[in-house]
Amino acid sequence: MAISLRRGIISARKLIFLKPTFRCSEISYISSSNSNQSNVISETSLFGIHHLESSNQLGLDYLKECRRGFAKGKKSKNSDNGSTAEVVDIGPSLKANTSALMEAAQVALSKELSQLRTNRASTGLVDHLLIETSSGKISLIRVCAVSVLDAQTISISPYDPKTLMKPVENALRESPLGINPKVEGDRLIVPIPPMTKETMQAMCKVVAKAGEDVKLSIRRARQKAIDTIKQASSSMPKDDLKRLEKEIDEMNKKYSKSTEDMCKAKEKEINSPS
Repeated sequence: MAISLRRGIISARKLIFLKPTFRCSEISYISSSNSNQSNVISETSLFGIHHLESSNQLGLDYLKECRRGFAKGKKSKNSDNGSTAEVVDIGPSLKANTSALMEAAQVALSKELSQLRTNRASTGLVDHLLIETSSGKISLIRVCAVSVLDAQTISISPYDPKTLMKPVENALRESPLGINPKVEGDRLIVPIPPMTKETMQAMCKVVAKAGEDVKLSIRRARQKAIDTIKQASSSMPKDDLKRLEKEIDEMNKKYSKSTEDMCKAKEKEINSPS
């Protein structure tokens, strides 16, 4: 008996809370359809105007939340935690930066190789030498015109012979190139002596060392790019990340191969007869 009474009370409470909501919807529908106004008044009198307005407000709030939740779900359909995640393609900028680093390493190598002695005359042998001037040390190429007369001779013409001729001559004699310049009017004639076998071997070792240093710089640029790709693993599709990593590896192989070719060409130039 007690159980039946308790169930009856619970059912009555449910009916009380559910019925106003139902009637609220029904009243709204009747009102929007311009139906008999007396029905609206009777329903309003039955449940109370204040209660009806509260129910309508709750219904509107519920609809707004449903719509907001639906929109949010569309934005975050690829997210596990419900938050929106913007997918950023780091590929173009990453490849450009990595290529710039590798290219800079090769430019430095090219400059260094041009300064090494061979059996043939080259402006790169002397244009990096520092000249002592009244305003400080400055590169020879900035104060002189350098040209190759033949396979064994370089011509150096200072822009201001009166003040620069002697400093340029001293810098040439004190350089490790083993050259002995001669003054001819407003220019210096620099004969390039033939290299000994020992000198050739020493120069080839310098070339090999320079090449290894540059390939190490290229590998570092590659590793830096790979680390950046790993950090972006949570914001980019896996297929895109794998493709980008493959492109970086191809770039590494390309610049490493180019570095080896540069070094081989320089070694051939050193070992070739004049």
